[in-house]
Amino acid sequence: MLVDAIKDYAIYMLDPGGFIANWNSGAQRFKGYTADEIVGEHFSRFYTPEDRAVDLPRRALEIARTEGQFEQEGWRVRKNGERFWAHVVIDPIWDEDDILVGFAKITRDLTERRRALETLRESEEQFRMLVQSVTDYAIYRLDPDGHVSSWNAGAERIKGYAPHEIIGSHFSKFYTAADAAAGEPARALALARTEGRFLAEGRRVRKDGSEFAASVVIDPIYDHDGNLAGFAKITRDVSEREERQRELERAREALFQSQKMEAIGQLTGGVAHDFNNLLMAVQSSIGLLAKKLPADPQLKRLIDNALQGVERGAALTQRMLAFARRQDLQTEAIEPIRLIRNMSDLLQRTIGPAHPLQLRLPDRIAAVEADANQLEMAFINLAVNARDAMPDGGKISIAVSARDLAANEIDHLPAGAYVRIDVTDSGKGMDPETLLRATEPFFTTKGVGKGTGLGLSMVHGLAEQMGGFLQLQSRLGSGTTASLWLPALAANDEPEDIAVNADASETSAHHRLKILAVDDDALVLMNTAALLEDLGHDVYEASSGEEALTRFAEHPDIDLLITDQAMPNMTGAKLAETLRAARPDLPIIIASGYGELSEGAPGPLVRLGKPFSQAQLADALAKADDGSAKAP
Repeated sequence: MLVDAIKDYAIYMLDPGGFIANWNSGAQRFKGYTADEIVGEHFSRFYTPEDRAVDLPRRALEIARTEGQFEQEGWRVRKNGERFWAHVVIDPIWDEDDILVGFAKITRDLTERRRALETLRESEEQFRMLVQSVTDYAIYRLDPDGHVSSWNAGAERIKGYAPHEIIGSHFSKFYTAADAAAGEPARALALARTEGRFLAEGRRVRKDGSEFAASVVIDPIYDHDGNLAGFAKITRDVSEREERQRELERAREALFQSQKMEAIGQLTGGVAHDFNNLLMAVQSSIGLLAKKLPADPQLKRLIDNALQGVERGAALTQRMLAFARRQDLQTEAIEPIRLIRNMSDLLQRTIGPAHPLQLRLPDRIAAVEADANQLEMAFINLAVNARDAMPDGGKISIAVSARDLAANEIDHLPAGAYVRIDVTDSGKGMDPETLLRATEPFFTTKGVGKGTGLGLSMVHGLAEQMGGFLQLQSRLGSGTTASLWLPALAANDEPEDIAVNADASETSAHHRLKILAVDDDALVLMNTAALLEDLGHDVYEASSGEEALTRFAEHPDIDLLITDQAMPNMTGAKLAETLRAARPDLPIIIASGYGELSEGAPGPLVRLGKPFSQAQLADALAKADDGSAKAP
């Protein structure tokens, strides 16, 4: 009754030949046979064809008889042909005379347990494959003392160690020497154990000794009894992320610097324009006043001093306009090597004998399109800056080379052929903050009264106006190299005549003219009219483009127009275009401190830079009146 009541085990007896002698309810339940169907049958029918083919049933009985027991797990077959996983025990049965009377066979259906174990095994295998396939993260295990006990492919890729090289080693070897000496590895494990997790970012060391930026997570691992079994450690190489962040910061800083310089340029150009108008009023008033004063040597000296002040102010505004890229350039094809050789004596006299000039010039190099006078001034400014960086003396070198740039190789410069002119000193150099601001107007590290802070800003603006770029490279204690990049001209390129810059020759108009003078600045307009009247001309004044059109309609016999360029509502170029539509042969002079005219300015016309003297005004009148004006 006891045996028959057991339903989770098949318990039955075999005779010595392996035939079934009895059958319990557990055997019937999971093998499917009733006692009437199976008693007297050989027990080999429960085995798979594969097991029967290798004679496993007979061998099982033989092992049980000779060794006292046979135990195995394997596949067995139900009545309906379905297979199940069974745990089998076969014991021999002996009588009192030690004669074998049969076998006791106990079978347990472990299919569900095997399925669960197989599922668990598959899950563990999939997890292992998952961990091993991750290459962007180093995922490995530490024992409770911090020794590496497993190692995935990501760990090998990031840290450089193969599994056999690192398993068993302490994880502190991944830390920098300073962090290891400070006890960071032990502190990390302690925090993971006490707080449940350790998270940090820092520098870690690869097998080859190189360092990288790492994001680290350490979690404790506990067994079923709550004892610490080790730690799970995940490390990610975030060097690329940090580099992208640095690139983003550099791009933002460059954008900010560009916007700041553009705003400063706009402000500087506007200030220079207004300052030019003030200088214009002062210069013309002093010039007219000088004609009316008695020939007193003291008065002449005072007037000369005032005019020199105007000239210095004009030079200052030219530097400001150079930074703002609004100066008037007279460009032509320039051979940089010849220009530097021709002015080498001037440069040496300017910087003095304590700073010998060293020239490294090739035999030939492409020409550039530039304003020779402004380019000379740029070289002088760069040489003077180099001299001031070496108060105790030192060599200054100027080197010229040809360079072909690829796209984005140098910020602000498109791909193409360039001439690079380097002015190098071995002075004290600049820190990054100073280097960033070096080309800002009025920024200077020199003492009060020792510099305007416009030298580098002038060179910066001039280079950009000529399609190039001023590149500064410097480190504290290592000197500075200022590189002027200018686009190279092709061998067959011919420079265009850009503008006519009136000289100071004492020229007067051929005859009395009726002149329409236009300027939105009342002081400039008044003084321009006074200068023209003093030259013997009739002058009609207008303070805007609209008023000039009215004056022209009232006096259609006007012989010449002289107008300011930068005026509200209607520029000088637009006014000239409108009047030329009515009078195509009307001589026109445009007076401006800026170097560019808006598109569509009609030609020919004469350009007159502000501030101008009466002699320069007379010369411009002569050029406009005799038809020698050129296209803008």
